[in-house]
Parts: sequence; C-alpha cells; structure tokens
Amino acid sequence: MKRLPTAGNGQPLVLGIETSCDETAAAVVAGGRILSSVVSSQVALHRRFQGVVPELASRAHLQKIGPVVGRALDEARVSRTDVVAFTRGPGLMGSLLVGSVAARTLSRLWGCPLIGVNHLEGHIFAAELGSESRPIGTPFVALIVSGGHTDLILSERPGGYRVLGRTRDDAAGEAFDKIARLLGLGYPGGPAIDRRAASGDSGAEPFPRPLLPGTWDFSFSGLKTAVYYRVKDGPRPGRTRVSDLCAGLQAAVTETLIQKTLAAARRHGVRDVVLGGGVAANSALRRGFKALREQGLRVAAPPRPLCTDNGAMIAHAAGRMLRLGSRSLLKRLLRPCDCLPARSLRPDPSLPLASWAS
Repeated sequence: MKRLPTAGNGQPLVLGIETSCDETAAAVVAGGRILSSVVSSQVALHRRFQGVVPELASRAHLQKIGPVVGRALDEARVSRTDVVAFTRGPGLMGSLLVGSVAARTLSRLWGCPLIGVNHLEGHIFAAELGSESRPIGTPFVALIVSGGHTDLILSERPGGYRVLGRTRDDAAGEAFDKIARLLGLGYPGGPAIDRRAASGDSGAEPFPRPLLPGTWDFSFSGLKTAVYYRVKDGPRPGRTRVSDLCAGLQAAVTETLIQKTLAAARRHGVRDVVLGGGVAANSALRRGFKALREQGLRVAAPPRPLCTDNGAMIAHAAGRMLRLGSRSLLKRLLRPCDCLPARSLRPDPSLPLASWAS
C-alpha cells in the first residue's frame, strides 16, 4: 500500500467535511491538532419553522460547501490535504450527499485517499480535541446526546463499539426543542432552556426521572406531556413560572442521563466515560459529568465549540482510523480516488455505529 504523505509534524493532513444536518463545516487537522475549523450554521434559516427542514438544509449546504472548504484550507494555509474525510452517516440523506460529493471530488482532484466517518464516532473523539484534552483509552462508556441521538455506547477496544441503549422516542435535544416551542422560547430550544434554567428553582417544578429500570434505553416524550399539563394549569402567583419549569425539566433530563451513564460504567467495570454531542454543551450536564470524578471515574468532554457538529471531529476520527487501523482495514478504506465509491463510502442516513477494527 502506498505510504501516506505527511504534514511537517509527521502526521497526515486531513480535511474533514461535515454536512449531516444543518451545519456546513470543514476543518483541517493533523495529529489531533486543529489547524482550521469553519462552521456555517443554518439556525437563522430554520428558526421560523422551529426545526430543520431537510430540503432547505440540503440547498443551503450546496451554497455553502465551496466557500466553507475554501476558507478552511486558507486558514490552515494549505492548498490541499493528504486525506479527505466526510460524514457518511447517520443524518439527512440530502445533506449527506452534498458532503459526500464534495469529498469525492476533492479526493479525485488531489489524488488522495477518501474516508467515510460515522458521525457518532466523530462526536465521541471530539473530546480528544482542545487544549485541555487527553487521549481516550479503552475501555470506555460514551454518552452521545444531541437533537437526533441519545445513545449509550460501550467500547472495549479501539475501533470496537457496542450500543448499550438509545432513545425509544425523542432524543434529549429534540425534547428540549419541542418543549421550548411549547414555552415560547424560540429555536434552538436547548440553549434557551439552559439560559432560563439558570434563574429558576428546579425544586419548585419537579419532574419524574424516566430511568426505565432494567434497560439502558432512554425515553423523554413523557416529559413533554408533563410540561404541557403544567403549562395548561396556568401560572402560579409569585413564581417565575417559565424559569422554574426550565430548571425542573433540565434537572430531570440531565440527572437521568448522568445516572444511567454512571450505572453503565459500573456495570461494565469501566473507569473512563466520554460525553459528546450538541447537548454536551448544556451547563447542568457538564457539571454533572464533572462531578462523576468524585465517583472515581475519568471524564472526557469536548470544549463547548466542538460539541455541536463540526469538521474537526470528522477529520480527527479519520486520523485515528489511519493510526489504529489494521492493514486490511486501510486497504478497504483507502479506495482509489478515480473509481466509483465502494459500499463503505456511500452515504447512509441510518448508518449504525459498527466496529471497524478486528
């Protein structure tokens, strides 16, 4: 197999392209060091719909992908990279196609390898990026929590993954968005609820913790119903109603996530836990995960700017695959750039987080 060219530090330059949902992002990473990271958000585009409209998202990606990639290369002061990586899935099919075509085009133009990355694996190893980060060793338990995912994952070896549990209905971030709309807080709902919860009393409006005993799964749709009936009852005199509701809701969601993550780590004898995904930026969830250190656990979480979708996490995940993968894996991943993409490179909106290392 042809040896990869490398950057000045001996690590290959990797361009990561992320277009799974409503952020058009690109970054250049070498050996865990971010040389550039550019994100074009579509929040303003989707705000009046109170959620992501897939057709509008894919059209916006088409408009932004060229300028975003160009800016990422300019900020990294490079004209090309040694490897191109892109989000293969899961995500919105139209959005994924835009990133896939852009990555395939650059791979062919530059004559370099092309790697498809699972979006969830990117979120896991975003915790290795940043000035205060550290390498994540196995085994570990990871909680990926966002608008589309609430997954509890066990990794017992590099490149090996087992999904312990996932949401049965709404993802945590999705529940935040829907409840924020019910409360008139706007879109996106997660940051709005976090801000209002800071001035509220979680004990004034308590909600049940949906722990689902006997399973690692999650369920947050019942909390929407509970909030609906609290709102329907009308305001109570002398109380900051919305702030208390936000504080109580946030406590119910974050404590459920933390308790199940802690229980999974203990059940599987794991000391390392990883937090990732857009909801990982939530202040209460971050405080709760930091408190797990008092339980003897080692906690890793990305810096807030890297919690939401970004190209750096995709580039970094691809770089890890190159460093840790077996020779047979690399032969399968690094297809000739001038041929049609193999099955392992086709976008898949329902792509499972599967083990790739033998």
